[in-house]
Amino acid sequence: MHTGLAAWHRYMQTGDTALLAELIAPNAVFHSPVVHTPQEGHAKVLMYLTAAGQVFDDTEFTYVRELVDGHEALLEFTAKVDGIHVNGIDLIRFDLEGKIMDFKVMVRPLKAVNKLWEMMAAALQKT
Repeated sequence: MHTGLAAWHRYMQTGDTALLAELIAPNAVFHSPVVHTPQEGHAKVLMYLTAAGQVFDDTEFTYVRELVDGHEALLEFTAKVDGIHVNGIDLIRFDLEGKIMDFKVMVRPLKAVNKLWEMMAAALQKT
């Protein structure tokens, strides 16, 4: 397994934000399913991924499929948020040192997108 991807899975198991902070490259970019402009830079990517971790806490979040091609990984996930079934993917590109360079999230169905937008907005207000 790619070292960056292994570190991502460690973060997902532990929720250790210090590990996450180390994993994100300085010039990383985050693509949200609800914010139409890319969020650029270590601080913003860390903020969004930390908020997402809070939103998906206690939601039965599970990766159900993983496709890896070199330094890129596509991780399909499922979760249940306020009774709404969520299906999505995390598309992650790592640099040569295993740091996250680009992180894109896509979610379906629309009902799930709307609920996640609401919950992410609340989580980001707390940061």
